[in-house]
Amino acid sequence: MRYIITGKNIDVTEGLKNAIYEKIGKLEKYFKPETEVRVTFSVQKKDKHKVEVTIPIKGTVIRAEEESTDMYVSIDLVEEIIERQIKKFKNKIIDSKQTTYGLSEAFSTEAPEEEEEIVITRTKKFPMKPMDPEEACIEMELTGHNFFVFRNSETEEVNVVYKRKGNTYGLIEPEY
Repeated sequence: MRYIITGKNIDVTEGLKNAIYEKIGKLEKYFKPETEVRVTFSVQKKDKHKVEVTIPIKGTVIRAEEESTDMYVSIDLVEEIIERQIKKFKNKIIDSKQTTYGLSEAFSTEAPEEEEEIVITRTKKFPMKPMDPEEACIEMELTGHNFFVFRNSETEEVNVVYKRKGNTYGLIEPEY
């Protein structure tokens, strides 16, 4: 795999590079040698050490980011997430009989793991009165959730507002 390692507000040391080569390198058996791995280290404030790993492969992107008080802990956490995503992706490919372009032979010949079954434990119904996105944000804050589903009064479509980092909000609208 080809690594592209960058840093924001941090000098990328040989120790950090070696930790990435060691941790993400465990996953090399799943990818072809020309696969590109983008790693970004960043430090926000004093105690927020963040690692982002992006592995673009044909048809999808495997991506994870983790944050902790120690950069090496963040690397460990992000490696676990990437490995889990690879296994889920593998099961998806096998289920849909898609091509494994960009992935190694070991990836396609290794037996798929049992995937955890998704269990819905609760169903909630509620009336959806039309409102504008700002009103939906206020409702979301009042309920204490980090997202809120509503019918947009301007478009009559079902939309979702959600809380983002930095006390900002996002809006999800359907696209047909």
